[in-house]
Amino acid sequence: MIPRYAPVDATALFTERHRFATMLEVEVLVAEAMAELGTVPSEAAAYLRAHAPQIDDAFVLEIAEREAITNHDTAAFVDVAQKHIGGEHAQWLHYGLTSNDVVDTALSVILRDALNLVIESAVELRDAFTDRAYATIDLFCAGRTHGMYAEPTSFGIKFALWALAADRDRVRLEAARDALAVGKLSGAVGTYSNIDPRVEEIVCQQLGLRPLPSTQVIARDAHAQALNAIAQFGGTIEQFALEVRLLSRSDVGEMSEYFAEGQKGSSAMPHKRNPIMSERLCGMSRVLRGYAATGMENVALWHERDISHSSAERIIFPDAISLVLYMARRAAQLVNTVVIHSDRAMKNLLQDSHGSVFSQSLLLALISMGEERELAYRTVQELSARALETNSTLQELAYELDLPEATYDQVFSLNRLLAHRERFLSALTWRA
Repeated sequence: MIPRYAPVDATALFTERHRFATMLEVEVLVAEAMAELGTVPSEAAAYLRAHAPQIDDAFVLEIAEREAITNHDTAAFVDVAQKHIGGEHAQWLHYGLTSNDVVDTALSVILRDALNLVIESAVELRDAFTDRAYATIDLFCAGRTHGMYAEPTSFGIKFALWALAADRDRVRLEAARDALAVGKLSGAVGTYSNIDPRVEEIVCQQLGLRPLPSTQVIARDAHAQALNAIAQFGGTIEQFALEVRLLSRSDVGEMSEYFAEGQKGSSAMPHKRNPIMSERLCGMSRVLRGYAATGMENVALWHERDISHSSAERIIFPDAISLVLYMARRAAQLVNTVVIHSDRAMKNLLQDSHGSVFSQSLLLALISMGEERELAYRTVQELSARALETNSTLQELAYELDLPEATYDQVFSLNRLLAHRERFLSALTWRA
């Protein structure tokens, strides 16, 4: 991921130093488990632990130089690690293992830890939505369907629904993390031909993973599940950001991004205050969906193993996790700082809509008073069209129908239409 969109805590998990350090820990744990079972001399396992090298930039460079000869990065890693360990016991490193035993198990550890960061960010975003939902539940605005005025809603309802979506993302991400938290230490083609299955159980328990039967590689459906969960989380962020963009339009003006002192919206037009963060988040969500598609393509591999998934995963996992973490954190900032222009929202709702948002209420009132539905529908439709043509409101023209005053009070009451808005807050059970 380019530095502009790369959170430090995410990128740290995907450095070569951290990857090789995790692989080395797997290797040493395997030797210790084998020593426990009597396959490897106990003094050899203790020696490997005591002499395990520190993985620094020089070590990583040495692996790269060795790989230029071996044309195999895991083999290069083992060669360099054995060299640094030294002595007769170094030969027990990687005993009975194949490359993907170490690579896939280490990747599971890294992805589990990375997904924990993403899950934390989903909770933070959910809670930010929740706080704004409670704060804005009584700020009414026009609901829109097909981009057209529909019926009244409130900003709090919008935020509550986004909070619920973020919580569903949390559930999906947790399920994906748990599905990925598996290890495989079963040797070539996965048949445990040269390694006791108990080694897999012991090492996985120490790493906080579940042992999982596999071929030579861990099945990639769980990896695809994780990338899809990430993409869906990005979709929730995009839905919020898109609404901010739509409500920020000059002709709507109900929301706007916070504009800091000294900020510029355009290099050419000084009046501009563009929703740049919302636009950025929408664009990034498209990238996440592309990574999810690649994850699905990685599921089908040849026979017991090929590595067509490997090159793609070296790109898509670090990038997808860094990107969604950046998005979630910026989205939470946006939720906390987005400006709601409630006066403009009420003007749009009551004046610019010409009262059309009450058309269903008037229709139902006429039906309940005994009017045939089709006639009532045409009556309200004609009044709504005339309100627009004459720059009046539906309520003003509805007085032609000579209904009881109490009926008008009920039909054109925002509080009646939104009497159940607290229902949305009650769904945010984590706040209670």
